[in-house]
Amino acid sequence: MNAHCERTIGSTLREVLDHVLIANEAHARKVLAAYERHHNEHRPHQARHQLPPEAHEQPATVHDLDTRKVLRTRILGGLINEYRYTA
Repeated sequence: MNAHCERTIGSTLREVLDHVLIANEAHARKVLAAYERHHNEHRPHQARHQLPPEAHEQPATVHDLDTRKVLRTRILGGLINEYRYTA
């Protein structure tokens, strides 16, 4: 169990906390909550075949890339970017 905790803490430090200056406890909670949402709802995980923890199936395959537009969502002021196809 210790290895799992160290991996989670290390990922959080490398991906977020090493790049954000935390002002106070409320700011730290806000930053960590935003990263938690990103981690659980969007970030791909190798152990789940590139699915986020809260996804139950692979997204639909896009065959004609020229007709689809990509929407970028900036998380934590652009530190993390999420990309989705628009409808």
